[in-house]
Amino acid sequence: MEIEVAGRTVAVSNPDKVFFGERGETKLDLIRYYEAIAEPLLRAIGGRPVMLERYPDGASGKSFFQKRVPKGAPDWLETVTVATPNGTESDALVVRDLAHVAWAVNLGCLGFHAWPSRADDPEHADELRIDLDPTPGVTFEQVREAAREARALLAEAGLVAFGKTTGRRGIHLYCRLEPRYDSYAVRAAAVALARELERRRPDLCTAAWWKEERGRRVFVDFNQNAPHKTVFAAWSARARSGAQVSCPFTWDELEAVEPDALTIATVPGRVVDEGDPWAAIDDAPQSLDALLVWSARDMADGLMDAPWPPVYPKQPNEPPRVAPSRARKLDADG
Repeated sequence: MEIEVAGRTVAVSNPDKVFFGERGETKLDLIRYYEAIAEPLLRAIGGRPVMLERYPDGASGKSFFQKRVPKGAPDWLETVTVATPNGTESDALVVRDLAHVAWAVNLGCLGFHAWPSRADDPEHADELRIDLDPTPGVTFEQVREAAREARALLAEAGLVAFGKTTGRRGIHLYCRLEPRYDSYAVRAAAVALARELERRRPDLCTAAWWKEERGRRVFVDFNQNAPHKTVFAAWSARARSGAQVSCPFTWDELEAVEPDALTIATVPGRVVDEGDPWAAIDDAPQSLDALLVWSARDMADGLMDAPWPPVYPKQPNEPPRVAPSRARKLDADG
């Protein structure tokens, strides 16, 4: 079938294909969901390059990630050149309007992973993203508590944070930034925040990159801010049978947020009734300078940089990329 979206005609193949098994929502249902929350969705990711998480046979089928827009895409589709950590370039989709979203859903894209920069200013990251990732055994109440602690610490650094569920068990906090920082600076700020959270609440939060050191705590994943790193976007549907959504929330409702209840079936009505919790996110872009002062303090105190993911080139002042237990074994073996 063909549908009219944002003034364009978009072809949709197999619109009745079931994407989510719990209630039987289809490919067309997912497109209609994104249409229903178009304004907040475009506020969150409009004008940004995205990586597609594709499930051609629906949430229960096989999947793959795709940065490069495939050949044969319509000529109106907007793209921008992005790079991987090793320098490989791709033409990535830019979410310019809902027609771009519908085109991607037709390919089986359930969720969008957005860059922290805009297509027209790729050198500057205008989002600080704090990923509160529960380790095994951590409850969602602990994640809520970590979110409160992180929000308070960000406020101490002069930053207003906006929260969202991840569509699974975690919480993401976003701070809109003045477009004057590169991703290296934003990551340094995230490392400083994670370390300070661990100092103040070592029982609850950890900045330990190696899983063996985290214990039963909430990991503050600073590497979500590394250059070229994408993060699962606000309002995107997860590849779960219940079609759960990574849904923004207000701080007043944090205690009542239940991630499994936020689905493509419930979120549009929530937006109609309560509006967009991120409506003000672009109103006052913010400075990272206070967090960067904390970062400089840590370096002056003798701390090394935090470890980078293995796909990145070795960085200056980075510790050895070997798990502590492995390093101890190597030392013992001479």
